[in-house]
Amino acid sequence: MDQETMMVQFSKLPTTNHQPKHGRGGGQILPPRRGCIKRCIFLCVAVPDMATVLEEFEPIFGEPKVEWAGSCSNSGRSSGFLFYVHSPDSSRLRILVSDFRDTTWESVRSVLQLEDLMDSVGIGGSWSEFIDYLVASIKSEDVKLVLEALPNSTETKSAKLVAQKSKGMPRISFSLTKLTGSTATDAMANFSFELFKAYKGLQQLFMQEQERCLQLTKVISAEKEKNETVQSQLELNSKRHKLQKMMNSLDKSDVSASAMANGLNSPDKQAARDATPTKVTKRVVPAYRRAKGRGVVLQDSEDEKEG
Repeated sequence: MDQETMMVQFSKLPTTNHQPKHGRGGGQILPPRRGCIKRCIFLCVAVPDMATVLEEFEPIFGEPKVEWAGSCSNSGRSSGFLFYVHSPDSSRLRILVSDFRDTTWESVRSVLQLEDLMDSVGIGGSWSEFIDYLVASIKSEDVKLVLEALPNSTETKSAKLVAQKSKGMPRISFSLTKLTGSTATDAMANFSFELFKAYKGLQQLFMQEQERCLQLTKVISAEKEKNETVQSQLELNSKRHKLQKMMNSLDKSDVSASAMANGLNSPDKQAARDATPTKVTKRVVPAYRRAKGRGVVLQDSEDEKEG
């Protein structure tokens, strides 16, 4: 049923026809109360959203801190408790608190009661925002089970579960009703079974995550080995490249030296070297071997002798 249809049906609701006690004819039409109008409008607008949120509500398990109200402490009378918050269907929220021995408490809140709780707590905004705040409060470390004992008795008079998201934030309180007999036994059985289901779910998630981690470890190991192989190949290629450069450099040096040697030993170069006159250094004759000539020597020429 959509919102428009619900509003139309609400507009067609019959009015109250009141018959006076004095027997006068006719009826008196009374206007609907303002609270009823507000409640019906809230249902028309918020019920679809509530149903969706409650259907998707994930169960919450936890251990509250036990506190005793009043001046005397009765902490020795009780053992530890666990709580279980869940939504059996889209119209209500259920809270179970039990020590799994002889004490089990319950609180069931309908959609309208949750709306009243939202108003009393003072959390504005949408319905989903209120549920988010409620969940955050119940999952916080500051969840208390406040117990009140009967005077001079080991029996508990009342109990309530109080949750607070953080210091200074609004508290959410659920008054609890003590269960007895088969009702308490059934509640504990349901609590235990749901707790086991949650454990199995977490165990399965853990195993899946463990398998995923194992697969990731294998992938990382394979990638590491592959990277090491690539790195070794790169280093080998780098060494080969350096060696090749050295070989090329040596080959170029040998070619240059060979070319120079061939150029010097060529016939043209050899002929040029042979044709080049050798410069003879004049040797100085020692003074004692030099001919000593003194005066002038006069000789007749050949013509004068013939004549």
